[in-house]
Order: sequence, then C-alpha cells, then structure tokens
Amino acid sequence: MGSLLYLSRGDVEKVALPMEEIIRALEAAFLDKARGLAEAPPKPGVHPRRECFLHAMPASLPQRGAVGIKWVAGYPTNPKRGLPYISGLVILNDPETGLPISVMDCTWITAKRTAAASALAAKFLARRNARVLGICGCGVQGKTHLEALKVVLPSLEEVLLYDVSPEAARLFVEEMAPRYPELKFQKVSSAYEAVCESDIIVTAALILREAEPVIRKGWVRPGAFASAVDFDCYWTREALEEMDLIITDDEEQLSYYRSSGYFPRLPRVDGELGEIISGAIPGREDEKQRTMAVFLGLAIEDMVTALAILERARRMGLGTELPL
Repeated sequence: MGSLLYLSRGDVEKVALPMEEIIRALEAAFLDKARGLAEAPPKPGVHPRRECFLHAMPASLPQRGAVGIKWVAGYPTNPKRGLPYISGLVILNDPETGLPISVMDCTWITAKRTAAASALAAKFLARRNARVLGICGCGVQGKTHLEALKVVLPSLEEVLLYDVSPEAARLFVEEMAPRYPELKFQKVSSAYEAVCESDIIVTAALILREAEPVIRKGWVRPGAFASAVDFDCYWTREALEEMDLIITDDEEQLSYYRSSGYFPRLPRVDGELGEIISGAIPGREDEKQRTMAVFLGLAIEDMVTALAILERARRMGLGTELPL
C-alpha cells in the first residue's frame, strides 16, 4: 500500500514557500477554475461552539495534478488560550490511484494563501500607483497581507494600522517594520483613520454571524481597492453599496454561505476572480473606481499551495514517512 509523508507545522514553515510562488500558483488555479478545469464544491461545516466552525474543503485540479481536502477549524477563543484561531490539516491524494500521499498542517498554508488571493485580486483591481495600505486587524492575516500586497504593489510607501487591541498594532510594527524598512508604519486610533486615506484597505477581523460593522458610507476614497478577509463583518451595507465593482472567489459558495446566515450586508457581487484573470469580465476600468474583493477561501488555493510545499519538502528531506 505504500506510505504518506507527514509534514508538521514546523516542517511546513521550514519549506518557506515564497509568497511570489504562492501567488503564481493561485493565478494558475483560478484560471483553471474559470475554464471549467477545477472542481471545488461549497464547503460543508459543523459548529460545535457558538461562532466556531470546522469546514471540509475538497478540491481537484487535474491540470495541476492536485487533489485532496482541507479539514480546517476556526475558534475565535483560541488566541486567549495561546492557540491559533485557525488550525487543521491538508490531505493530498494521488490523482491516479486516490491513495493519500501526504498529510500536513494547514495553519501556515491558510495564512499565506488567503493573503495571496487578496494580492492576486489587487493585481487586477488596484491602482498601479497605490501608496498607502490601511489594515484593520493586526493579527496573522494583517501581517501576511502586507507581505503579499508588497509583492504585487511595490509602490506601497505607508501602512496605517488599526486594531481593537493597541497591543496587537504595537506587536505588528515590532515584527514587520524590520522586514520592510522602506515602509512608514503608523498606528492609528480608529478604523476611520485607517480607511479614509488609504489606497488599499484590508479588513481582517474575526468572522462572526453577529458582527458589529464600523466602516461607513463616505469613508472609502475614490480609486481605492478593499479586500474583506472577514466576509462583510467590518462593513455596513451603505459602505458596500458605494463600491463600483465587487468580486468574489466563487459565487456558488457565496450563495451557500448566504443561506447559512452569513453576508447579511453584502448587496451584490459582479463576478469572480477567475473571470477577471481570464478576461471574461473587465477588472478596474478607471482610476476613480472603488473596487473590492470579498473572498471565502477556496480549497483550490490550499491544494496547489500544499502540492508545491510537498515537492519542496521531499527535495529538502523534511517530514516523516508513515505507512498506510
């Protein structure tokens, strides 16, 4: 029966797959999706505690040789216990036989591929001369989004940081400023300050059904691009209605989530990321458009990222072989 390669979180982090490579892999995966060459059904979930979830996320990309499933949990109370908000595993299978070939921790993968998807959207929807990045939510996703957006928007010069916890903003600067000495970091005291002067906006709060949105009509400047990593939790309906173009990663999955009580404020979507990459629909058409990505996270992103990690891990001699 053979064996599979187990990669711990430490193994995955040692592979250190570059963000540039993750963005390229996601672009190919979304292009496959737009061409009908990927399978990724809406992710079913269970909710053992209030505002907690465990989701099953299968996907197949035959053109990439990637097939498998992610079993991922999101527990908002975990950080208070010294545990990650997001945790879980990715299982990769052999597309020829269906046998599992690898099991790996998904925490690093989820953090990086989520930001890579936002950066990929920014590549098509943000202004090329974007200078100011505003981040609302200075946790893991805030940090990985800075990393990913810097890849596609080298014009960035300033980062405005807001978090309900001032300590989180302080730690963000402490960790990220040495990595990006060319950037100016400024902690601000309100979401309004982080949004109103920004060319790029990232909202990365916890995903909650009973959210209290704060971003209001008139805050987002003409020409800005926003990525709502937290569904619509940070955004009032009036603010979302001001957007000229709103895209998602998968409209079928978005409809599934709407039926479960999420996205109560999102007025509409105008298309999918894959359609913009393929040229089926236009991206940004003028300098004054307010554009937005509202992504749920797709397993196609996890599978291509995990496969690239597996290939590198094998070359590096990382992981533990386990018999089937």
